[in-house]
Amino acid sequence: MTTGPAAGTATLDAQVERVRATFRERTGRDPDGVWVAPGRVNLIGEHTDYNDGFVLPVAIDRQVAVAAGRRSDDRLTAVSHQAGEPVDVGLDAIGPGGPGGWAAYTTGVAWVLRELGVSVGGTDLVFDGNVPGGAGLSSSAALECATAVALDELWDGRLDRQALALAGQRAENEVVGAPVGAMDQMASMLGRRDHALFLDTRSMEAEQIPAGLEGAGLTLVVIDTRAPHANADGAYAERRSSCEEAARAMGVAALRDVTPEQLDAARDRLGGHLYRRARHVVTENARVLEAVDLLRRGDVGRLGPLLAASHASLRDDYEVSSRELDVAVDGALECGAVGARMTGAGFGGSALALVPDGLVDAVLATVPEAFARAGLPAPDPFVVVVGDGARRLA
Repeated sequence: MTTGPAAGTATLDAQVERVRATFRERTGRDPDGVWVAPGRVNLIGEHTDYNDGFVLPVAIDRQVAVAAGRRSDDRLTAVSHQAGEPVDVGLDAIGPGGPGGWAAYTTGVAWVLRELGVSVGGTDLVFDGNVPGGAGLSSSAALECATAVALDELWDGRLDRQALALAGQRAENEVVGAPVGAMDQMASMLGRRDHALFLDTRSMEAEQIPAGLEGAGLTLVVIDTRAPHANADGAYAERRSSCEEAARAMGVAALRDVTPEQLDAARDRLGGHLYRRARHVVTENARVLEAVDLLRRGDVGRLGPLLAASHASLRDDYEVSSRELDVAVDGALECGAVGARMTGAGFGGSALALVPDGLVDAVLATVPEAFARAGLPAPDPFVVVVGDGARRLA
């Protein structure tokens, strides 16, 4: 799903003015409001969300803005400054089997809200995003969550933030057809400036934990490898299916319920392939809990070994890294990052690095050099700030 150009090409204020202006041009009236929802970076906890596990994402200052206004008929129209053809569809034609492509993300949310009892009527929507698509930063969740908060408020739905996040996930599962977990939408909805979101994806219990980056003199750098990935492809679905098969073989509801000792005891029964997939999930859950403990103690600078172990597990056991991601991680560490790993579903996308403030410029300059030495196309490294979740701006 592509919602935006390279990160940083438009400030939030510029996005707001852009969607307002386009809305006026297209409809001849002012929008009823402007809403925004961010992308996310997952500090640690990859491929655990659909296994009822733990995740630790942060919302970032890359977002999708939407100007929205009610119509007097039953048509839903949507246009994006970045994506495909404009949408103009009757509300009776949205949902599974309805418009595809980028439109499925926004019309899918409208359909889910109506299924939940929100009286969504005809609406005009204009989007502008600067979350780079295909980078593993949840551009699709940002689009879904921006749609959800706008439609819920426009049509007096009064759903809580968790319900809106789950509406976005359901739209992606049932309308887009991607079997994603709930982490991305929860991070986009519930993110808080300077905090990480510790989320139990089984209970959906969420805790805001101070990230402490500024106090530790650390900056969060994202390295977009520009090697695109797709959540809806067969590789993602295969990983999820393997986890479900391993859980059935061990007689548990989800891999969340497996201890390291139980996993080792089942090694021969699972076989090498399923064992490695399950080992990643079991050990990644433990790493999330350890990372949360460090953040609670104000020791964000000690996350490095956990990030390294996460990346190795994703590379070797889960097999979702790539040459580009490995070069990005190694290049950041060689420049002095205290920790780095791939983030997101993998198969391309982005890596993250925790970088001492004084070394940020070196990382931004040197990582592209590492790609050049490896004969790879240039990446796009950039700084992100931990920001707030979905909200109304105007």
